[in-house]
Amino acid sequence: MISFTKLAVAAALAATSSVDALLVNPIRTTIARDIKTPDPVPQAGIDEAVRLMSTGRMYRYNVKDAAESVVSKCEVEIAAYTGHKYCVALNSCGSAIMLMMKCAGLQPGDEVLSNAFTFGAVPSAIEHAGGKAVYVESNYDHVMDVDDLEKKLVEYPNCKFCLISHMRGKVADMDAVKDACDRHDVTLLEDCAHSLGVRWHDKHTGHVGKVMAISSQSYKMINSGEGGFLLTDDADIAAKCAVYAGAYEGLAGKHLTVPGPEAFAGLPVSIPNYSLRMSGLAAAVIRPQILTLDERREKYNRRYAFVTEKLVERKGHLLSIPVNTPGMTPVHDSLQMNLSHDISDDQVQKFLDECATHGLPVELFGHKSNARNFINWGFAPTEEPLPLTAKMLSRACDVRLPLMWDDADFADMVDVLCESLDAAVAEDSNMQ
Repeated sequence: MISFTKLAVAAALAATSSVDALLVNPIRTTIARDIKTPDPVPQAGIDEAVRLMSTGRMYRYNVKDAAESVVSKCEVEIAAYTGHKYCVALNSCGSAIMLMMKCAGLQPGDEVLSNAFTFGAVPSAIEHAGGKAVYVESNYDHVMDVDDLEKKLVEYPNCKFCLISHMRGKVADMDAVKDACDRHDVTLLEDCAHSLGVRWHDKHTGHVGKVMAISSQSYKMINSGEGGFLLTDDADIAAKCAVYAGAYEGLAGKHLTVPGPEAFAGLPVSIPNYSLRMSGLAAAVIRPQILTLDERREKYNRRYAFVTEKLVERKGHLLSIPVNTPGMTPVHDSLQMNLSHDISDDQVQKFLDECATHGLPVELFGHKSNARNFINWGFAPTEEPLPLTAKMLSRACDVRLPLMWDDADFADMVDVLCESLDAAVAEDSNMQ
């Protein structure tokens, strides 16, 4: 009887110790899915790509006429989706951004206003086109700050171009941006690499500016590995883009979404051919993806709404979610959040480390190695401080929302984010 009592007491103590251990070291959620899982190519795109490879006719102009070109067909379908008159398919969105500046009249050394918060490919394209980037502050909604735009337009009276990036699909007050640019006789250009499917009022993004660029790089809404499109309603810009891209001699006739031959008079012998064309293989895998853009937008937005609601409900005292500008219809294929400035730099790094340890890589836009941090653009450095952008980036986090994940995975995502925040700030009981 005594031995039984001892065993019972020992068991009780062991159980108590286990409970205490769980309180000190709670069981943590871990994600096993790959955050970089891209959207797959539909079978119809795979079949068309295989058909092209079997014929060898992957070069866009190796066809009898424009109607036979899979690239020309893709341009028609992209233009129909965005509502633009002209479309030229290119090998990357970086090429499209560079060409839209050159086609709009940028001259070597011209100043170009652009977001201080964007991807490094944007200032790279400005440098590639021969321009000089001048950065406009970005705010805590991750969009161009209109007040600073007004200030920079006055400070740089010789600037004739404003290249606005809809970074992560977030759109600034485009009516205010356009008004400011018009009052200073500045041409507005739109980088829509992240905003395919996003609308401003009753139109697709890209109609407020004179010309736009979109991307089909693997982590965008359409996936061809690499690729891009220039879209515009301006005949002169469209014709120049086609020739710059590689429509030499009379090859413009093998396009369906460029102006007539009169717009091309003299261009093939007066501007260079940069050979930036999209291949038939890229166009083949893109075409069926266009058909599902709206369906995928709904799925992304539903999951984003779930994740952000739960995050604010559980950790709203430690983070905030950027607010969409009234007038835009979003596509939330990724999550951005601003951590509180009450959280120290060390605690931010602890949060990132905790997330990574538990299977969820989270990027800090302001990290010293992040290509979206303007301090890393040594090829096009800022000449003046950008305190608002720098402070925002120091707490701005980024997480992909992979389409191929299951709904349950996003509940796990919320748990990992919240648990990692708890672990990061655990030493400061006042923040719990």
